[in-house]
Order: sequence, then structure tokens, then C-alpha cells
Amino acid sequence: MQRRTFLKVALLTGLGATTMNTLPIFANTSKKVKISVQLYSVRDAANKDLAGTLKAIAKMGYDGVEFAGYYGHSAEDIRKMLDDNGLVCSGTHTGIGALRGDNFERTVEFHKILGTKNMIVPGGIDRELHTVEGNKAIAEEFNQIAKKAAALDMRVGYHAHGGDAKVIEGIPAWQRFASATCKDVVLQMDVGNYMNGGGDPYKMIEMFPGRALTVHVKDSGGILGEGRVEWDRVWNLCETSGNTEWYVVEEESRPKELTLIEKAIKNLRAMGK
Repeated sequence: MQRRTFLKVALLTGLGATTMNTLPIFANTSKKVKISVQLYSVRDAANKDLAGTLKAIAKMGYDGVEFAGYYGHSAEDIRKMLDDNGLVCSGTHTGIGALRGDNFERTVEFHKILGTKNMIVPGGIDRELHTVEGNKAIAEEFNQIAKKAAALDMRVGYHAHGGDAKVIEGIPAWQRFASATCKDVVLQMDVGNYMNGGGDPYKMIEMFPGRALTVHVKDSGGILGEGRVEWDRVWNLCETSGNTEWYVVEEESRPKELTLIEKAIKNLRAMGK
């Protein structure tokens, strides 16, 4: 099942049915960035046994998990599973439709039960992003959603893809979107994805200080820590100007297994994370 289809089904199951960017400078050197794992990495295992999968993830040493669907469970049941295993929900990947209209309040309530502020849109807006006018319009929609979310102590954001590095009239689509959205819109860089699309993830994190609150630490050309990404550069940016709270591991190629995410966190620990 393709990821967007998977997300659409999961959201229906789980939920039941232009201000220019400002550039505040933040520092996050006083606290250790926590580590979570995007459950899409182990989606088959989680679908078969979510409680058991969460237990195994906790034993690996992860601090939390990021959801991309809820495997038929209620928010209350999921929260209990998280609490039972000492895990935190670092955020979710939530389709844009769940943040529009009457769905918004239901989505916020679901997230409050899960115990997370971070509602990150994982895709589905490529057509808008990849034209000048479309990019401007979708950025303004995110600004409006972010304003509503902030009033409820919640956040909305967008997750980077390789295609977002596409240059539109001289400017990468991601940069256009980031520049046209307010500081309350989380910019969830996926380091490996963006690099694989020909983009410069380091530059994008640096250009928009304080907005990389959650970052997907995926490598390019190998498992985390064994590919082309210069991780020392990433850590320095995230832990100084990025204001990063969560590093989110995503290893998507073996959804039935837990071996890759276990290797990933071992590599992170070896890097001092």
C-alpha cells in the first residue's frame, strides 16, 4: 500500500470518519534532543501487534514514536500503550484533510489524548508546492491552520520530500514554502529524502532558525550513520539554531522487521546521541 493511501485509511480509522517568515535565533544546547522512531518504518509489525512493537521499541532505548496511522486503535488505547512502555508520542503524520474544516477540532482532540502538539502533514500537496501560485496559496493555508493550532497550544508542520528540492523559478519549492509561512509552521526536514532529491538539507535548516523542531534523521545511500549525510553538521545546526526537540528515525525498507531501527539507534548512540 502506498504511503498516502495508508495514511488516508489510518486517519479515517483513528479519527472516525501570508505572513513572511521571521527568523528568531534559538539555541538548544541546554537539553539533550530526544529520539523517536516513525512507526511507518515498522508498519507491518505495528499493524500486527502494536503493543508488542511499542514494547520492543522502548527496550531499544527510544524515547518516543511518531505515528503515521493508528492501526485501528483509539487514542485512549494508544496512550495507555505508550504510558505502559514509558514512551512519548513525538508527533504524527497527519493528512492535510484532517486539519481542514470540521475535522480540525477532532484531530486536535485526538492529538491531545496522545499527548503531542505536533501535527505534521507528510505529503499530498505536491501540486500546490510545485508552482509559484500554488505554493503561495498552500503556505497561506498553513499559516491559517498554524494560527488556529497555536491558540490551542498545538503545532502544524510539513515534512520534506525529495521533490520539494525542485527549483521553481530559481527557488527550491521547500524554500518558497518556508519563506512564505510564519514561524509557527514546523519545518520537518527529512535529511536523506531532501538530499536524495538534489537539495541541500543543511542550508534549509540553517536558513530558517528555530523551526526544525522535529527532524527526520534518515541517511542517503545507507542506514542511518552509514550513508552520505554529514551528521556532525546536522547535529550542530539542530542543536544550536534549529531548536530541535526530536530526532525521528525512519528506515522504511523492512516494515515487518525491527532490525533496521535497532541498528539505527545503536549508530545514533555511537555518535553520542
